[in-house]
Amino acid sequence: MNRLTDIRLHAQQLVAPQFDDPAELIRWMGMVQAQEYSSAKWAVALRLRTPAAAPVEEALREGRILRMHIMRPTWHFIAAEDVRWMLHLSARRIRAANASFAKGNGCGLDEGDYLRCSRLLERILGGGNHLTRQQIAGELERAGMAVDAPRLNRLMMHAETDGVVCSGADRAGKPTYALLAERVPQAVDLPEEEALTLLALRYFRSHSPATFDDFVWWSGLPVGQARRGVGALDGELLRESFGGREYLLHESWATCRKAPAHAHLLPAFDEYLIAYKDRSDVLAPEHRARAFNDFGVFRPVLLHGGRIVGQWGRKGTQVGVEPFAGEKQPSARLLRSAEGRWKLFREGQAFS
Repeated sequence: MNRLTDIRLHAQQLVAPQFDDPAELIRWMGMVQAQEYSSAKWAVALRLRTPAAAPVEEALREGRILRMHIMRPTWHFIAAEDVRWMLHLSARRIRAANASFAKGNGCGLDEGDYLRCSRLLERILGGGNHLTRQQIAGELERAGMAVDAPRLNRLMMHAETDGVVCSGADRAGKPTYALLAERVPQAVDLPEEEALTLLALRYFRSHSPATFDDFVWWSGLPVGQARRGVGALDGELLRESFGGREYLLHESWATCRKAPAHAHLLPAFDEYLIAYKDRSDVLAPEHRARAFNDFGVFRPVLLHGGRIVGQWGRKGTQVGVEPFAGEKQPSARLLRSAEGRWKLFREGQAFS
């Protein structure tokens, strides 16, 4: 391990975690990519003092954590109280990307379709009704809307960015949608400059050391907005060189103790890899294709000594690990501990 990875491991709560409450952890992280629902729950749990499934499931059920298309146009977990100001920063860009994708893939949707769908969703989901995608598709079809999978994806994403819907409580292990106004009635917006500053603070406090380009990638913000957010932090960000490159370091990590010995079974799309534009600090170039591909698919990987040292996957009820050649592997004791934490999480997860 080196100073850069020591700091990142502490900042990302992968060693000496500080939180018991998943919503507080996600608030600390800013957001957690949640492309794969089950994997994202594990990404949260493994960063808690006790990596159990129950607190994560409870926070999702109670609506203290939401899963939405926000910031970058992909699924993220966010703390519920952050939803309005994050939508304020990202909704216009996500709607534009959504409309462009719909047009380029022959979905044939226009503003009238989006407006009609939103009005139907307000009626279908009103009164605290939480429905799965399949149930919503059935209701929309009965109302005369064509909703094949591509059209439904675009309609629901647009409704999210309009602040109409958000994630609801799971039903029989499946995610649902609910009305945002009912689910999080107290969520407040922030002035844009305050929101940009807060997002930059959350990122560098929980992902240091990182570069400005890393923040632009993670946030999805245009460069100008990202620069305003980072600039507003003023003296809170320090500049430090690691391996001949300059990084920004939140002042809270100016001194950081050495990370203890550890091994983690990181889930697919974990923040330790995906939250940085340049991943070469923790992943050797020759192993890149086994950790993620050019289409944006990130695989479950083994973390040891601050580096990505292998792949892992489920083999029935067991864990299979494929080490990367040339990387120092964890001891049998550390690997058993990592596997044990994951198995306990799986046993407590409310999934079919």
